[in-house]
Amino acid sequence: MPYGAQISRTSPSCFMFLIDQSGSMEDPIAGSTGRKADRVADAINRILSGLIIKCAKSEGVRDYYDVGVLGYASNVGPAFKGELQGRPLVPISEVADKPARVDERTKKVDDGAGGLVEQKIKFPIWFDPICEGGTSMVGALRQAQNLLQDWAARHPDSYPPIVLNITDGEATDGNAQAVLGAAQQLTSLATSDGNVLLFNCHISATDAQSIIFASSEAGLPDEHARLLFQMSSLLPDGLRDAARSEDLPVDDGARGFAFNADLEVLIRFLDIGTRVNTQNLR
Repeated sequence: MPYGAQISRTSPSCFMFLIDQSGSMEDPIAGSTGRKADRVADAINRILSGLIIKCAKSEGVRDYYDVGVLGYASNVGPAFKGELQGRPLVPISEVADKPARVDERTKKVDDGAGGLVEQKIKFPIWFDPICEGGTSMVGALRQAQNLLQDWAARHPDSYPPIVLNITDGEATDGNAQAVLGAAQQLTSLATSDGNVLLFNCHISATDAQSIIFASSEAGLPDEHARLLFQMSSLLPDGLRDAARSEDLPVDDGARGFAFNADLEVLIRFLDIGTRVNTQNLR
């Protein structure tokens, strides 16, 4: 059965995040006063913390995953900060050990009496927001292909890599055909357990209805949204079950695609997209 390989330290899997860092990421995300870039950075840092927790055992963080973050604006490149800067793929144990910094933030928690109180928390930072230049999505997809071609050759029987592309706009380094071609080349890569999975999340400054894990192009308002849908991989059974466990109405033909995502949708999308075979970690 495809997408069923056990994940272990000798047979890890891989997550790669492609993050739009173009000038339009300066705009506010739907339903929020904060910039899209800031909200996306917070979501990525939160998901990285979650992956570390999944891999934490009594003796330390086990290397069940390699993780990469590529940022793309007018240029494309690794987006980790601090000691990991310049590295395109990093074992999860090193991600855990080397945040760029640890910020102190506050969150509201239940006070046990029906109210909320503010609590200070430590928030590790690996990825900072950037908003400048164009949208080199074709370049990002091609760089991901180059990196994952090598990764798949070194891990031929592993659960295949998952690529999560987060963008708010149309590519400026190629037309729709070029974008789709780069996406198809990326998802043609495979291990013995299945092809590379490409998920796409569109974030927006508008308040239009959000769509998550769509199974058709119906309701998508423009060619760019339809292109991102066409690029997106079908959800494997395990991820489809994970989405249904969150009470999302996911059809059998659902794809890893979200449209017009606000912050809540973005976080749910990333969480489910990285919730792969955790029951089979060994």
